[in-house]
Amino acid sequence: MSKKDTHQRRNFVKTLGLTTAAIGAAPYILKGKPFSQTPAGKRVGIIGLDTSHSIAFTKAMNQENHPELLGYKVTAAYPHGSKDIESSVKRIPGYIEDIQPMGVEIVDSIDQLLQQVDVVLLETNDGRRHLEQVIPVLESGKRVFVDKPVAASMKDAVEIYNTAEKFGIPIFSASSLRYIKGADAIQKGKIGKVLGATTWSPATIEKTHPDMYWYGIHGVEALFTVMGTGCQEVYRVHTEGADVITGIWEDGRMGIFRGQRAGKPTYGGYVYGEKSNMDLGPYQGYLPLLVDIAQYFETGQTPVTPEETLEIFAFMSAADESKKKKGKSVSIKKILKKAGA
Repeated sequence: MSKKDTHQRRNFVKTLGLTTAAIGAAPYILKGKPFSQTPAGKRVGIIGLDTSHSIAFTKAMNQENHPELLGYKVTAAYPHGSKDIESSVKRIPGYIEDIQPMGVEIVDSIDQLLQQVDVVLLETNDGRRHLEQVIPVLESGKRVFVDKPVAASMKDAVEIYNTAEKFGIPIFSASSLRYIKGADAIQKGKIGKVLGATTWSPATIEKTHPDMYWYGIHGVEALFTVMGTGCQEVYRVHTEGADVITGIWEDGRMGIFRGQRAGKPTYGGYVYGEKSNMDLGPYQGYLPLLVDIAQYFETGQTPVTPEETLEIFAFMSAADESKKKKGKSVSIKKILKKAGA
């Protein structure tokens, strides 16, 4: 480690220590009521303050008036997410400072968090840590939403869902792009049977994760939201500025995802139906996802099945295999079988 790296690490530890010590102050008040007095059953804990999702979700629950979130409040957070993704690690001290004034206590361990909350948002940006962090939550019997990516490998994704089944705790993971405008109407039959679709989103690549897991997952999940499951094979064309990934579904339908790394990044899609065609978009933000999360916390019913999530990740994993094979077809079934699904 260089002198510069050592100095930055010491500054980070110092900042974190000072911020953590500050939680001994009086509890913050919203409309006259400390979040420490949030009724049992409604207390939400966050694992991972290395993503902007943690702050955005807490603002929606703790500061904005959304009755559809059913009174759930974030009351405690364990800050540590990624250990080595610099863009994630450097956010933690600032996000600690941002979240405390919203009535959130910073705790020193996941075990301590679980003693103080009823349900959990696993927000750690680094999918490599999700398996180790979700296990104690499942062992405690608490419901948990696992933010994207559910894991950083197909093997870990399968193991997470197998562990959830073992402990009898249904879990789900989803991108907020599942709720892009138009997707719900299409699922309800507005354009008849979906014959095919093209979606697009930014697809920044993080070297520690399979290519599409890090950010391309947003557009891939939008594709599966309108196409449904049943993809059989995947082809990928890769350039420095973009990826085009084509999936062939078992009934012959074709779904295409374009991941952008050049030009202005946008989210969207176009869906072809028996009755008509339809644009997807604009992106509607986090609230629709949070509404489903609150309903899941309340009922234990998941809006996205494990089978669909695992197929989404198999699609992205198959795309990586196709890239290695210079665009040749890769079977999703083989990817799932190899991972033990």
